Amino acid sequence: MTTARLSQDFLEPHYIDDLFKKNLEELISYGISAGANFVEIFVENIESVGLLAEQDTLTSVNPSIGKGVGIRVFLGQRDGFVSTNDLSKQGLRFALDQALGMLGLDKSTQSILNFDGLSTLKDYGASKSNYLIDCPTLKESTSKLLEATHLLKKSGPHVNVRRGSYSKTTQEVVVASSDGTYCRDLRLYQSIGLNVLALDKEHRSSIGRRIGTEGKPSTLIDWDIEKAAIEINASAEKMLYAKYVDAGQMPVVLANKFGGVIFHEACGHLLETTQIERGTSPFANKLNEKIAHSEVTAVDEGLTDGAFGSIAIDDEGMETQKTTLIENGILKRFLCDRAGEIRTGHKRTGSGRRQSYAFAAASRMRNTYIEKGEYTPEQLIESIDNGIYCKSMGGGSVGATGQFNFSVEEGYLIKKGKLAEPVKGATLIGEAVEVMPRISMCANDLDLAAGFCGSVSGNINVTVGQPHIKVDSITIGGR
Repeated sequence: MTTARLSQDFLEPHYIDDLFKKNLEELISYGISAGANFVEIFVENIESVGLLAEQDTLTSVNPSIGKGVGIRVFLGQRDGFVSTNDLSKQGLRFALDQALGMLGLDKSTQSILNFDGLSTLKDYGASKSNYLIDCPTLKESTSKLLEATHLLKKSGPHVNVRRGSYSKTTQEVVVASSDGTYCRDLRLYQSIGLNVLALDKEHRSSIGRRIGTEGKPSTLIDWDIEKAAIEINASAEKMLYAKYVDAGQMPVVLANKFGGVIFHEACGHLLETTQIERGTSPFANKLNEKIAHSEVTAVDEGLTDGAFGSIAIDDEGMETQKTTLIENGILKRFLCDRAGEIRTGHKRTGSGRRQSYAFAAASRMRNTYIEKGEYTPEQLIESIDNGIYCKSMGGGSVGATGQFNFSVEEGYLIKKGKLAEPVKGATLIGEAVEVMPRISMCANDLDLAAGFCGSVSGNINVTVGQPHIKVDSITIGGR
């Protein structure tokens, strides 16, 4: 079995011919005849480039290419997985033998062949062959990024450090498995980030912003760099002289977009069947029970046009869909991949995702967010006498069962229903099972933000999001 060389012509699947299909079928037949219940082959071609601009200089250009195959076999609830970039027939057969060996199977084992061949190829990437052609050139990308870091200096009187980053990844995947699945897709991911450090004597503030898209070749060209520079510097200036917040228990309003990172991290991961398999999800036995306030409806989907976590098919070949996780506070579904379905009994949701061919797919989030409500953001703020408005979230950490702490990158006091002075040093501390019932109001301004998520199947692109939400009470770490 051969694959196309990784250049622009890999977008045209000339190499996916009858011989390619025959070789895949032979591998699958070999695995089934050796006693495996299920065989899956994941083929990947990928090329990417990353740029980093610091101050007014391009300091890093990182191109990379890769191709390989991941082979997974199941026997009952057990599975074996091996990856390889040796794409010869001998190399692939050797990898399959290794995966079979993990389950105590080998070529001497004989089993009834229960495989009728692969279906006709479903090519979800056929209409996307213009991806690389329509993307900006390296020269255009560099020029745009340097212009952005220059504008950061121009619009920020106290900016000391300026950084801009841009990455573009084009990934081709082919999935073939013993249930007849045979499909191909192309994915184009682009990510742009800006970071500033503002200084004035002993005062300092650090602010970052990121956007990301899938399937939008013009993302970088269309990016309004002047607006982005003004917005990030305005936040940095406001936080530069902010006083440290006092610790305590109080209500908060979390802004839309990246505010959704807390739901993603503290609750979303607990609704993946990988967590149920491990026995670490406190929601494992709560299906059709109330786990959140009745104002909360949360979904995960791969359908939103251009969103960073959108996919036509997951990495097990299942078409994407919209999955309602929580409806009016009631837990409705879990995110499930093939292994999760086999081991937990929950139905697959098109959520089997992986970083690359080197990882076995696992249940992972796509675009995950709390749905919009009926209030305005102003009504949420007006309902609080003394609290905090979290306009932008920073980094944080999450425990295995949903305990979390997240820093507030840009925050303001709320006094008698109005925004007051900026504060820094705030950390939101809580636990999913306690905080979800306290989300009592959701605004009508749902918006999404791009991010990256790491878990058992590597780092993947995701989208987080929410409208403005009010949490009635949460622990604020501060001074």
